[in-house]
Amino acid sequence: MAYKNYILVCGGTGCESSKANDIFENLKKEVTAANLDADVQVVKTGCFGFCEQGPIVKILPDDAFYVQVKPEDASRIVSEHIIKGRPVAELLYDAGKDKGRVRLKDVPFYQKQYRIVLRNCGVIDPRNIDEYIARDGYAALEKVLFSMKPDDVIDELKKAGLRGRGGAGFPTWQKWLFSQKVQSDVKYIICNADEGDPGAYMDRSVLEGDPHSVIEAMMIAGRTVGAAQGYIYIRAEYPLAISNLEKAIDDAREYGLIGKDILGSGFDFDIEIRLGAGAFVCGEETALMASIEGQRGMPRPRPPFPSVKGLWGKPTVINNVETLANIAVIILKGGEWYGSIGTATSKGTKVFALTGKISNSGLIEVPMGTTLREIIFDIGGGIRNGKKFKSAQTGGPSGGMITEEYLDTPIDYENLQVLGSIMGSGGLIVTDEDDCMVDVAKFYLGFTVDESCGKCSPCRIGGRQMYDLLEKITKGSGEESYVEQLERIGHAMKRASLCGLGQSAPNPVVSTLKYFREEYLEHINEKKCRSGKCKDLLKFTILPDKCIGCTLCARVCPVNAITGEKRQPHLINQELCIKCGECYTSCKFSAITRS
Repeated sequence: MAYKNYILVCGGTGCESSKANDIFENLKKEVTAANLDADVQVVKTGCFGFCEQGPIVKILPDDAFYVQVKPEDASRIVSEHIIKGRPVAELLYDAGKDKGRVRLKDVPFYQKQYRIVLRNCGVIDPRNIDEYIARDGYAALEKVLFSMKPDDVIDELKKAGLRGRGGAGFPTWQKWLFSQKVQSDVKYIICNADEGDPGAYMDRSVLEGDPHSVIEAMMIAGRTVGAAQGYIYIRAEYPLAISNLEKAIDDAREYGLIGKDILGSGFDFDIEIRLGAGAFVCGEETALMASIEGQRGMPRPRPPFPSVKGLWGKPTVINNVETLANIAVIILKGGEWYGSIGTATSKGTKVFALTGKISNSGLIEVPMGTTLREIIFDIGGGIRNGKKFKSAQTGGPSGGMITEEYLDTPIDYENLQVLGSIMGSGGLIVTDEDDCMVDVAKFYLGFTVDESCGKCSPCRIGGRQMYDLLEKITKGSGEESYVEQLERIGHAMKRASLCGLGQSAPNPVVSTLKYFREEYLEHINEKKCRSGKCKDLLKFTILPDKCIGCTLCARVCPVNAITGEKRQPHLINQELCIKCGECYTSCKFSAITRS
């Protein structure tokens, strides 16, 4: 059935937390009340990506792009835009020109993006299999079942140059080929959806907005390597993604796309969902398999690699969500087409969760080789509040810091490695001039120390030793020798740790020592934190010649550390001061200094 208008409502987790469900229901009620059900369809989609501006509503065919919508705005959208044909100007995104008539394609946030993985997110109802099929869904599976041999699929992946998007960047075709060549009565396909990086939500958004793309890819992988069983390992704190996955699997089974004799081809394949408890280490493939097997999630030595000996000792292909979401498009459009995008060694696109001190935070997808400057300043809109850019961290808690001098470096696997960082799964966190790099490194190291499984001593002991040294530095008891100790322990962890978590955990510390060593030395030698983030190094002082004795600082001090008579200069008792900064921010006369 064709409608005159489609109202697309973002149904991703971020927008749902801002009452997107109420917006959706209100729009449906308004359409029904206006007797427009035959002409207007209201659709709840996945994430649009522009999270900074959510909740988002898009009107088709006008391509009108409404942002920061509230439930009470539904009546105006229907009465003004749908009935009278007049866009609600104050709700439309302001791109700096032509306010009131901005379309999604005119929004700078989207103009340098190239959506392959996110092709259906924000476009279709993820809980409606027919909408996925209408956009060539399961056509790639049909092609693989009836028009291609397993070797043909691997050849297309080889031409495409697709590399694993989970972090290491291993060629996907090679991983599939290894499993295909092993003789075994049972083989497995695993989708790694255990996304644990702070600030990362790429995989979650794909599963929320386009779950069938992953299901289809897993079946193509099964057909190619000779597997009949798949598992999707996803953390339990992704309820919406899990719900949409369960619905997608049930619908695909009802349509004969999962189960026995799929489409009459003689190919059998089934998929189960396994929930993880949120352990970061279970993102590592051998720890993930241990968890699926019912064991404690801890990594195993490699070789043998999972492609040869994996789940329950059988050949197992493990790919993450983003890698799998590329597969169907490559099969339909060809490996050469996909290989024409990106750089010589890193083909295709990459999805990033752009967060931190950035004006336009959100989920983006750009061709490999796009520079950090384009991502941060063209797509991301620059640093929030006009602050100065300081660093960008790729690769989540295991990534390194990239400084201003490298903003024009094309982003690919090799370039990031040279800079001391990693691609990782796609977290990209921006810092500004107000951030302390020692404190940032301590935060990420603290995360990996907490998440270490404890199996190998380089990670278990080395990480804790590094964290303790950073703790002393930020509290003012550091020594210059700590800098050399941090580097030595970090390099030892990289060489000797059992899995990728321990091997990459020192990256934030090692890279900040490389690019921001002077901040470490300031903390150690001058007992000073230039950004004011390390509270133990702060000292607040009242200037007698500027203090008028208004008593405001004393009234806001939570520990009564400030004394003085009215209309007389006040004093701060340094022994009682907890360095909260309330006095500093509340003083209207600039009478308090922070040093």
